[in-house]
Amino acid sequence: MRRRSLLLAVPAGLLTLAGCGDDKADKSKSKATDGASNSADAAAKIVDGPLPQITKGDKFGTKPTVAKGSGDPSKNLAVKVLIEGKDAKVAKGDYLQADYLGQIWTSAKVFDNSYDRGTPAIFPIGVGQVIPGWDQGLVGKKVGSRVELGIPPALGYGEQGQPQAGIKGTDTLVFVVDIVGTFNAKASAKGKDVAQDNIDLPKVGMNTDGKAPSLDVPKKDAPKKLVSNYVIEGDGEALKASDTVLVQYKGVLWDGGKEFDSTYKRSQLAQFQLAGVVKGWSQGLTGKKVGSRVLIVVPPDLGYGDEKKQGIPAKSTLVFSVDIIAKM
Repeated sequence: MRRRSLLLAVPAGLLTLAGCGDDKADKSKSKATDGASNSADAAAKIVDGPLPQITKGDKFGTKPTVAKGSGDPSKNLAVKVLIEGKDAKVAKGDYLQADYLGQIWTSAKVFDNSYDRGTPAIFPIGVGQVIPGWDQGLVGKKVGSRVELGIPPALGYGEQGQPQAGIKGTDTLVFVVDIVGTFNAKASAKGKDVAQDNIDLPKVGMNTDGKAPSLDVPKKDAPKKLVSNYVIEGDGEALKASDTVLVQYKGVLWDGGKEFDSTYKRSQLAQFQLAGVVKGWSQGLTGKKVGSRVLIVVPPDLGYGDEKKQGIPAKSTLVFSVDIIAKM
């Protein structure tokens, strides 16, 4: 499996759902980032350089080669926009999608990059889930921008550094970040509408304004087998069973149509690994394309079976509208 980004401070409760990487390394990583966050609660002073030059790969989306730092780095957070994007600004609390390369100022040693993994990283920004230099340096930047960061130890991994990556507690870090996308609680499916012509199945609203779609369940017997149908078909990559996804969703009971869960009501996107959820979700979303809205009808044996959950009686058939916002 892919190695998880060194940037992420993964909350302990999510480690079992993430299901990839080395647990000991992940715990060390979380402690390192948490320590840095605690030492940088106040907003840092941001300056414009000096920062090392990019010597190769200076276009957005291409892996850069960055020179070794010259002289003493700033003790403040250094931020320079190398390419100005033209799309939405990144807001605090958004899920930021970005490609990046990180190296050490004094040696130019690259300790992590997403370009070689072939998939941009996605994570919450501005809320303490990544190192403070990222939280404070990237909020407000536009999608499509390439940003270079010089991050002093207090806004990186703190005095303890990150031994796994060869980062000492005195190391200033240099990052080049390509901001690919940003997703907030209004994110929605994007694609072509698909006809819903089966009168025996629920009908899902087609709105893409970030509001919860309607989910109308017919007064008929629930299907015995899993249903997974496009409502809106996106043009993104098809999901694999091992993928982690970012979604909007709404869930109702087949019997009575009562809503029991919704990201729209919480005003917060959800992220999870397909292998870590009920079988109806993992089977129903595997193979579906990013950007899509999917109707999933989950029979009890692929849901919670005889278990009772909050708002869900035992042996319930569950109905979901799921917008696949991004693959993480």
